[in-house]
Amino acid sequence: MSYEAGSKECRHLIEAKESLLSAMDALSNINSTDLIQIQIKEIYNKLEQMHDNRKKIESATTNYS
Repeated sequence: MSYEAGSKECRHLIEAKESLLSAMDALSNINSTDLIQIQIKEIYNKLEQMHDNRKKIESATTNYS
């Protein structure tokens, strides 16, 4: 994932998502981890929603400054 300017919260969300991608990659080489991979993907998607919401908030506050 590339660098993205933004708040500390956005940067932490990006780091968390990158960590989950790394975990999913590692788990893909281990048998019987399909359910865990699905759960991690669900968490990743929730973090993605949080990140999108945070970007909207930051964009709105930047446009009003």
